[in-house]
Amino acid sequence: MAAFRDWWGYAEPADEALRASVAPLLGDPATTFLLGAPSPGAPHAGVCQLRFRPSVWTGADDCWLEDLYVDETARRTGLGRALVEAAVDHARARGCRRMELDVNERNTTAIAFYRSVGFTTEPKPPGRTLFVARRL
Repeated sequence: MAAFRDWWGYAEPADEALRASVAPLLGDPATTFLLGAPSPGAPHAGVCQLRFRPSVWTGADDCWLEDLYVDETARRTGLGRALVEAAVDHARARGCRRMELDVNERNTTAIAFYRSVGFTTEPKPPGRTLFVARRL
């Protein structure tokens, strides 16, 4: 997660704060972290964080793909695709009926990647679905 933070060019949260945030999530049944390596025996170079919550609209859990990060040294090895495929398999095994995520619209590489693994950018017609947030 620190490598993902660094890739974005952020200074915060500090490493200690990241560890403090991740620790309880590791024991949370509504959170799953998947780790991946570009080849058997290689060090982990990718992480996918999934969050689960019940949905009124599907009558099942939704899966939110919270974070997906692959180290630059392991990009274009299929690791990102493998992590997303494992995430989809994991969500299906939990009975989820949909998976959602957000991506910056200027990150055209990520958008193309997510489309290539079956995601759509317009899931709720008519019109665009916007991500809306408020800092607390």
